[in-house]
Amino acid sequence: MHLNEELLHYKTLTRPRPQEEKILETIRRSKEIFYMAEQEKLLSYYEFLWGQFQLIQKKWWLFQFLILCASAGLLSSAYDETYIHRGLGIMASMYIILIIPELWKNRINRSMEIEYSSYYSLRQIYAARMVLFGIADTLLLTGFCGAAILGMHMAFTVLLVQFLLPMLITACICFGTLCSRHIRSEAASVCLCLLWCGLWLALNLDEALYAMVMPTVWLSCAGLALLFLCITVYRTLDRCRSYTL
Repeated sequence: MHLNEELLHYKTLTRPRPQEEKILETIRRSKEIFYMAEQEKLLSYYEFLWGQFQLIQKKWWLFQFLILCASAGLLSSAYDETYIHRGLGIMASMYIILIIPELWKNRINRSMEIEYSSYYSLRQIYAARMVLFGIADTLLLTGFCGAAILGMHMAFTVLLVQFLLPMLITACICFGTLCSRHIRSEAASVCLCLLWCGLWLALNLDEALYAMVMPTVWLSCAGLALLFLCITVYRTLDRCRSYTL
């Protein structure tokens, strides 16, 4: 019994007394070391942009290039240039419609919940794709407009009204319906763009109505369409996390 009492007394003396400050300091240092190790594994913004570039299906850019080639072929033909110029609006709408499948694939594949939990947010994913499409489309359209103005001697005002204006309005419809709470179908977005294409064609084929619109009005419409497009893109990026599938 005396031995047991001695052992109990010894255990009491040697029992560790935890110090809360030391434990908290150990936890803090462990977190710092963990975050530093994980930080080395994160993609930089350039690597993230390159990753998004690899995920984009390049066939849409090829189709857009082919549409511009077809438009240039129409402009160089000997047919009545009045109807050719006004038919450019259809080409412009189809040019923008081709970006819809790539931007809508998050919702079609139901991957938005996964992207909510990723390091790079859904907003950054959409922004990266818009930047990539913006760069590609700027290069393609610059080449097309340069060829039309310099090579085919097409007036810039005609190109602005007949091609760039319907393209801007189609882009407004495209981004306005992207991640909309009311439009949940990629096909519905395409149908709205095609409806606008039909309205534009009907407007252009009405000679009396077309002649009533002054060039300054067309230029003002183009400016307003560009402004509305910027607002629509900003709204999409700002509120994309609040949209539900």
